[in-house]
Amino acid sequence: MRAEIITVGTEILLGDIVNTNSRYLARELALLGIEVYYQGSVGDNEDRLLEAFGESLKRSDLVITTGGLGPTLDDITKEVAAKYFGQKMELNQKSWDEIREFMSKLDKSPTENNKRQAYFPKEATILKNNNGTAPGAIFKKDNKTIIVLPGPPREMVAMFEESVRPYLENLTEDILVSKTLRLYGIGESKLETELLDVIKGQTNPTVAPYASDMEVTLRITAKAKSSEEATKLIGPMEESIRTRVGKYIYGEGDTSLDEVVSKILVEKNLKIAVAESCTGGMVSASLINYPGISSVFMEGLITYSNEAKMERLGVKKETLDKFGAVSEETAIEMAQGVCKKFNTNVGVSTTGVAGPGGGTDEKPVGLVYIGVCINGKTKVKKLNLSGNRFKVRQRAAKEALNELRILLLEL
Repeated sequence: MRAEIITVGTEILLGDIVNTNSRYLARELALLGIEVYYQGSVGDNEDRLLEAFGESLKRSDLVITTGGLGPTLDDITKEVAAKYFGQKMELNQKSWDEIREFMSKLDKSPTENNKRQAYFPKEATILKNNNGTAPGAIFKKDNKTIIVLPGPPREMVAMFEESVRPYLENLTEDILVSKTLRLYGIGESKLETELLDVIKGQTNPTVAPYASDMEVTLRITAKAKSSEEATKLIGPMEESIRTRVGKYIYGEGDTSLDEVVSKILVEKNLKIAVAESCTGGMVSASLINYPGISSVFMEGLITYSNEAKMERLGVKKETLDKFGAVSEETAIEMAQGVCKKFNTNVGVSTTGVAGPGGGTDEKPVGLVYIGVCINGKTKVKKLNLSGNRFKVRQRAAKEALNELRILLLEL
């Protein structure tokens, strides 16, 4: 089965609302073995929406829309879907009663235009909205289907899980199972080069790399009659990938780099303190996202000035005078100093030139040193990063977390 996703609403076209609905639906449809070939967005315009339905249903069997089910005159999605299939709208009393009941629970009275939300063709299957006033619906004719869902993600996701997924499961024979590997420290182009023969030779399962937020995600997807069968197909592919690029793989699924590092620290009961200069608290902020990190995270210092480095961390004045604040030597003393000050197993430091000014030929913008001290042993990583000030700081913080992860795994 082929499907297309259409998000309806002029606010989406203008960029006023971030379209997360398409991403959610595409992923869920893929897990059901339904191929999504096209996605689109259309404003609140009857002619354009009719045209979009026509084009989509020439190519595909199913169209799922989100948005345009509200009470106002510009909410026209289900009206246009009914018109496309030549079906007449009429009041569905059950839907109207449910809308009034829902609003009553909120101590609100429905207005006359709320009644528009209860109009559907008698041929449609109405989908109850347990989280709002806009019911969805399934329109069918001549083996073509349009499913209309509300726009607010909270309402849309719940309706899909409660009503649409069970409906679609009965229409598909195969299922898709995916396993996600998360990598850091290797670019998308280099990763593709390392796995080129695997990617070119893929059939079932398939493997696809995605670059996002300075990381790379590998998704291995298998199609089978059952999840058990699909998982068995994924196994050999995953093993081959890990053999080649395993050192860059930091996690699986929806995990994040900061979550993985924090979990290691907690599980190993390793106390940590952080001393940051150019990253300005980004490393500390990443770590404290993890629930339970308070058992091991002792302190995070932003020692931006030379005076702060000396007074708070014990960095020697001679070190700063001879090598400068942005140097391997200073990064070492910062990491060791924060460990000593707070009596921790682990100390992490960052110091660099974030830009846009302040760089020299010897120490250009983007030069960053990361120090990691673990149980008295200190290592430093030198980086030459590109991008604006925020990107340099953000990348430096991630590099610090990844370097910490690698060294913790060597313990």
